Amino acid sequence: MSKGRVQNSIRNVFFSFLNLVVTFILNFVSRTIFIYVLGTEFLGINGLFSEILMMLSLADLGLGSAMVYSFYKPLAEKDNKKIISLINTYKKIYTYIALVVTIIGISIIPFLNYIIKLDKPINNLKIYYILFVLNSVASYLFIYKSSLLNADQKGYIIAKFSMVFNSIRIVVQAVFLLITHNYIVYLIVQILFTLINNIFIGYKVDKLYPHFKGNYKLQKDEAKGIFDNVKSVFLYKVSGVLLNGTDNTLISLLVGTIYVGYYSNYNMIIGTVSKFINTIFTALTASIGNLMTEDNNEKRFNVFKIIQTGSFIIGGISTICLYLLIDDFINLWIGKNFIFDKFTLMAILSNFYLSSVLPPIWIYREAAGIFKKTKYLMLITAIINLVMSIILGKLYGIGGIIAASLISRLVTYFWYEPILLYKMYFNSSVKKYFISHLLNVILLVGAIFTVDKVTQFIVVLEWSTFFIKAGLVLVLSTIIYFIIYSMTKEFKYLIELGKNMILKK
Repeated sequence: MSKGRVQNSIRNVFFSFLNLVVTFILNFVSRTIFIYVLGTEFLGINGLFSEILMMLSLADLGLGSAMVYSFYKPLAEKDNKKIISLINTYKKIYTYIALVVTIIGISIIPFLNYIIKLDKPINNLKIYYILFVLNSVASYLFIYKSSLLNADQKGYIIAKFSMVFNSIRIVVQAVFLLITHNYIVYLIVQILFTLINNIFIGYKVDKLYPHFKGNYKLQKDEAKGIFDNVKSVFLYKVSGVLLNGTDNTLISLLVGTIYVGYYSNYNMIIGTVSKFINTIFTALTASIGNLMTEDNNEKRFNVFKIIQTGSFIIGGISTICLYLLIDDFINLWIGKNFIFDKFTLMAILSNFYLSSVLPPIWIYREAAGIFKKTKYLMLITAIINLVMSIILGKLYGIGGIIAASLISRLVTYFWYEPILLYKMYFNSSVKKYFISHLLNVILLVGAIFTVDKVTQFIVVLEWSTFFIKAGLVLVLSTIIYFIIYSMTKEFKYLIELGKNMILKK
């Protein structure tokens, strides 16, 4: 990749990472206050309603990914007229989407009593849900402008605003919760800050791109091409929601709404690590999209192998740390009663690991725009997951619901998408790709066993010993991965790149 692409990618990663760290620390404090003031029942409701609104986000038809993709070429060619036409089109579409989300969201209200299962009834559930719907609608404002920033490799601007406003929001919510003990006030504050954040991002885009204004409209054939991509991405969106956005609902229906709160505690920690990994690859997506427009096939393949090596190292180290530390963290934070059994933990972390090592395939898929080739496979994956989640959920509870996601991924797109990408874009055999995955899993299992044996003498009874164990686990797992991968040319490139950026800074 060129220096400009590398610098933009690293800047995007840095500010996204900073945003995640600050938000996690504040969320940790805020959640502790939330549990203390409102209890686990409200925590379960919070997680359940968040997931229902995630399912409602299907209304955008997967437009976000297709929108970013459609900006790549006109930005590279500096085709301002085309960019303005796209902006005007997306603005109109998202206005309709906000209306659709509102209508569908309100229509779900009569069915809430069938989804929520609590030992004690909670008042004002419908009001809480309506406020969640309003927050979801507010999130669609100016989203077409933020997509322009992502496509232009300026995602760090969004991360800056998000960090500032999320930090203020979390503090204000915690303060109001302590003073009022009122969940409605808590949700109203969330809506206000969603609006403020989006308004400021919209203002920043207008300031950065004052020349992207006018009344241009897309030609019919151009609009048709975009909507063809949207239709394909829509199936990815459906698949993503059915794979990742139904767990809380199924847990509520099959196990109980209170356990959604238990699961959300793990998700807060694992989700933050997952978001950090995703920000690295999201920051690279625009660079890869730009790379696709002008560079040769050999360079594409080399960049892919470098990114894949990075995903193996980051995903492996993160999985080891989470497996050996998360139960100790939960125990110290809110008590041993909130800890899951080992089967459930392994199911959660197996999904996490898979999602950590597959982004290189996904970002090339998005950057290359090959949505149409695998759209039906993704839908099949989602259907398999939904059926298996119900069956395994009844047999094994939460662990079964989560394990179903892993199984459905492994039997479908885990093997098919790499075959397609290697055939269409790399003109190379995919055999080495699968061998590298197998070797990395063997390395992961061996590393977990080794680090566990070395650190098992540390008994975590307080935060000081937890941080000692955490530091040792992180150092040992990093050393193991660095030793194993140090012989590869992709790893050497990553190290050299890191050195150059540090020296430049």
